[in-house]
Order: sequence, then structure tokens, then C-alpha cells
Amino acid sequence: MKLSLPFLFLAGHVIGIVTSFSSPSASLLSPPTRIVMDPLPTVHVYDHCPFCVRVRLAMGIKNVKFRLDFLGNDDIERPTSLVGKKIAPIFSFPQDDLIMGESMDIIKLIDSDARFGPPSSLLPSTSRTDIKAWQKSVQSLLRTLQRPRYVATGLMPEFQQIDGRHAFIKNHQLPPFEKKEWKEGDMGMDDKLRLYAEAMAKDPSALIAELNEKLVELDGMVYCESHCSDTGGLSYDDIDLWSRLRSITIVKGVVWPGKLRKYMDNLSAMGDVPLYDEMAL
Repeated sequence: MKLSLPFLFLAGHVIGIVTSFSSPSASLLSPPTRIVMDPLPTVHVYDHCPFCVRVRLAMGIKNVKFRLDFLGNDDIERPTSLVGKKIAPIFSFPQDDLIMGESMDIIKLIDSDARFGPPSSLLPSTSRTDIKAWQKSVQSLLRTLQRPRYVATGLMPEFQQIDGRHAFIKNHQLPPFEKKEWKEGDMGMDDKLRLYAEAMAKDPSALIAELNEKLVELDGMVYCESHCSDTGGLSYDDIDLWSRLRSITIVKGVVWPGKLRKYMDNLSAMGDVPLYDEMAL
């Protein structure tokens, strides 16, 4: 794939157009009673952000209707007006005049409050050190594949405008660069744009082959197609793991092992969070 830097990051065009998101297989579990509050709670998010996806997934699993507010990636004013700094996710709950950040704190709140359905419906974390080690082992690989594709699709809400795409590129390093070197070093914006464009133009076959092998490894760690740990149901392990794995579906050519593919589809359906398969690059 050979795409010019102006086409990828300096123009307002998109690389491809899709008609729909992927349609996951039916959930293995019957959804709980639908909860619709008045007014609705709001979750302010970036679509690509796994921490934001955690909250969306938990709310979906609990079948709570909420307003989904996508922030532009360059929007500093709105999150700062809510919680004093540029972060996401942000949870706004008008009934309690509450506005808060930090994904796991939000999830713990909603899963302990009967107004959001039966409390403790998510089982505790089992501290899966094997999965944590796996995540660490693919960190650089995923940054190299995912980050350029986030902005290159032109389809994610936070990257609809050029300033949002540039804000992400400015602040998110590509390997082998470290965050401090990328953000505080002498590298100019033109250099960062060039590196992102080069990453997209490079043949990804070797990296994808490496990722496919790592997914086979992870498939053996996942307990079953409806939850990743031997807990008897969905747990905080799933909230974290699935939310991180979702971003891999932005990469075209990835081969998912059978159990892991069903796991992705089933939690997508249960959580009402679409995957990226149909817009993958």
C-alpha cells in the first residue's frame, strides 16, 4: 500500500467507505432487563480508546441505555470544563449531579448501584499475570500496526477533522521511539507525520504474521468463548482484555483463532460495542 503523506494526514478525505460495522454472533447469555433513566447518563469517549471501551462494554453488559458523546481528539476545552483536564472516559450522571473520570472507578460505581441493575454482576478480577505478560509482549507490535490505522481510516469520530488527527499524531509515539522522546525531543510535526505515513505505506505482512502467532498463544489462555477466566461468568478480566483486543480488528489480514474470534464477537454483542472489521486497513 503506497499512500502519500498529504492523502493520509493533511487532507480531509478518507481512505475507504464502509456501509456497516461487523455484525457479531448472538450473545450466549440473555440480556438483563433494559434500564432507561431520565435523564440519561452520558459517557464522553474517544472511540479508539480502550479505557473508554471498558465503560461502554460494562454499561452494555448491564443493558443500561446511555448517551454516547464522542470527543474530538483535539478538544481540550470540553473535558477540561467537566473534570479539569483533557482525559477520557468521563461519566456524567445528572441524577446525582456527578461527573467523574477513571474507567475502573466508573465501572465500580455503576456495578455497585442498584439503579444500574443488579449489583456485582461483574465478577472480581483474578489478576491474570499470564494475560498481562502477553499484553506487554505485543505492546510495540500493536502500536506500530494500530496507531497509524486509527487516523488513516478517517472514520473514527475523534479523527473526523484534521486537527484531531494531528493532535493524536503529535502525542502518540511510534516504536522505537519512547513517549518522552516523541513529545519532548527535537522531532517536529513534519517528521511525525512522515513516520506515520511511512508506517502505513510499509508492507505489514511480517508484523501481521507475528501478531497471528501471538493470537494463537492468547487463544490458549482464554477459558471459553464467553469469558476469558475460569470464573463462571464475565469478570473485570474481560472488561480489560476485550477492550484492548477490540483495537486489533482495525488491522486487515489478522487471522483470529476460533475460540478467540467467538469471544470477540460474543462480547461485542453483549456489550453493544461494534468491532472494526469492516473498516480494517
